[in-house]
This record gives sequence, structure tokens and C-alpha cells, in this order.
Amino acid sequence: MTEIPTLTTSRLTLRPMRAEDWTGYHRLMASERSIHMGGPFSLARSWGMFCADHAQWSLFGCGALMIEDAVSGDCLGQVAINSGPLFPECELGWFVYPEAEGHGYAYEAAMALRAWSRDVRHLETLVSYVDPDNTRSARLAERLGATLDAAARRPDPSDLVYRHYG
Repeated sequence: MTEIPTLTTSRLTLRPMRAEDWTGYHRLMASERSIHMGGPFSLARSWGMFCADHAQWSLFGCGALMIEDAVSGDCLGQVAINSGPLFPECELGWFVYPEAEGHGYAYEAAMALRAWSRDVRHLETLVSYVDPDNTRSARLAERLGATLDAAARRPDPSDLVYRHYG
């Protein structure tokens, strides 16, 4: 079992998931905002995803962390390194809740978790699977320095795959 880390940046705390995170998570996954992730999702499917996000830590040594405002304590979204049978490679993924968009939180959280994956897990590369219609996530992947990898395996044949090095 890998200890679930808590990471900090100047504005954020990236922390293990808690039961009280479920309400906001489900609200997002049940909404049209989850369309680029394959949603909207039913209650049962959202719950399964929520549990899998947490369980990956004990199964694969990586998983999801919730993005929390370091001052207010508000939960802003999630950043994750996803692994397991649904992911051909370790994936750096993110989402923020609607009220948290446009503040650079996903970028800051992704940079911190990517650094952890390099320094602690010694992962040389990560990918981000992005729906081709999700221009905001594609721009974020590019801002993170990731480049398109047309040859990479992908869970959905239509996904764009952005490769992160170091």
C-alpha cells in the first residue's frame, strides 16, 4: 500500500479524497459538464468512479487527490494519476468545478502532481487523454508542455493523447 500523499503549492492543498467530497463530485459527473469524460453518469457509475479514484492508491500506488483552496478549504476539483485496466499508460487527469474555472488551479495542481510522479514514483512519462472537442483541456495539456502523441495507445480511439515528459 502506498501512502496517499498530501501535496501543497502556494495556493492549493492536494489531499486524499474524503466521503464529503462525494456530493460535488457526483454533481459534476451527473451534469452535462462531464460530457468530455463520457458522461453524464448515473449515480451508480459516478459512485464506482469515485471509489476507483481512491482505490487506485492501494492497488497501483497512484490515484486521485482533491484540489483544495489552502486558505478557504473549499474543494475546487480533482487531479489524478490514473492507472489500471482502463488506462493503457499512467494518465495525468484533472477537472475543476465550474466556480473554480479560470483561476489556473488545474494547471497548478497538475504541475505539482506531475512533479510528485517524477520525483517519488519515478515515472518518466505520463499521458493525458483528451476528448477532441475539449479545447480547454487540450490547451491546458499544451500549457503544461505536453505534446500530441499520435502513436500512443488510447482507451477511446477518438481521444487525443498528450505526452508529458519529466
